Amino acid sequence: MLHDIGVTQVTIPLPFRLNHVNCFIAEGAKGRTIIDTGLNNEVSREIWKPYIDKHEISTIILTHLHPDHYGYGGTLQRLTNADVWMTKVDDHAGTTFWEPESLAKVKQHYDTCGIPEQGADELTSDEGSFNPRVKPYPQVSRHLEEGEKILIGKNEYEVIFTPGHSDGLICLYNKENGILFSTDHILPKITPNISYWFRGIPNPLEAFFHSLKKIELLNAEYVIPSHGKPFQNANKRIRELISHHHDRLDEVYEYIKSPATIYQVSKQLFKKPLTTHEMRFALGETIAHLEYLYFNNQCEKSLENNTWYYHAK
Repeated sequence: MLHDIGVTQVTIPLPFRLNHVNCFIAEGAKGRTIIDTGLNNEVSREIWKPYIDKHEISTIILTHLHPDHYGYGGTLQRLTNADVWMTKVDDHAGTTFWEPESLAKVKQHYDTCGIPEQGADELTSDEGSFNPRVKPYPQVSRHLEEGEKILIGKNEYEVIFTPGHSDGLICLYNKENGILFSTDHILPKITPNISYWFRGIPNPLEAFFHSLKKIELLNAEYVIPSHGKPFQNANKRIRELISHHHDRLDEVYEYIKSPATIYQVSKQLFKKPLTTHEMRFALGETIAHLEYLYFNNQCEKSLENNTWYYHAK
């Protein structure tokens, strides 16, 4: 299918449990267009080298700011002189997220989660460790707008804003053939991480639900994700994702029938041993579900001795 639409998938290994990211290269309006880049590391460098040696790269589209998509963007731009396009909100977040001032604020927030011992320091340090894997930052020359059309391979795709997984995440949709580049918004086997990161959208799970409903209206036939293999019937997967998160919300509600900290709820939700990196995502996702309940007037929260407690109504 990818060959038929003039797109080549470039899969880049990642040093995490989620062990790969699918990037793409195709003919664009001028030269070649790349969609997402991998981390800024030697693995990405070696994989992209034959492509940039062979082709003129005119445009790099970054679907969102997360390091596995964004990290090598700045270096790739320097090597190719390509224009970089992404949403304004994630451009700003990408150039500030891993800076000392932002990390200091994050540390203050982790301190309120009820994490034992030096956990908040370890989590903040892990977040900061991504700094070299995202620098140099790309110089974004065009901020993508909702509804604009981009030629990728043999087809034109519409930019669709789908906040939730990140504040500025986009999908790309070709109406004529029902093809959706779902990026990290809809994945075939795992649920995209929906986390609150102490900055940005205050209710990311609500934003994610809204974005899923937006894509559901398209009735996309063929889905090309950033992790996993292409699959058919976007709406079937959307229903599964919504159901999963509502089950999670029911679980979280049960866990806070007595007042509980963010850390206590996360340990109930994620019972397997987690690395520090994975614990960041577990806490972020826990907060996203707690805040959804809070905004939905299903629970209260109170700050006691610099620790947040959530309590079901």
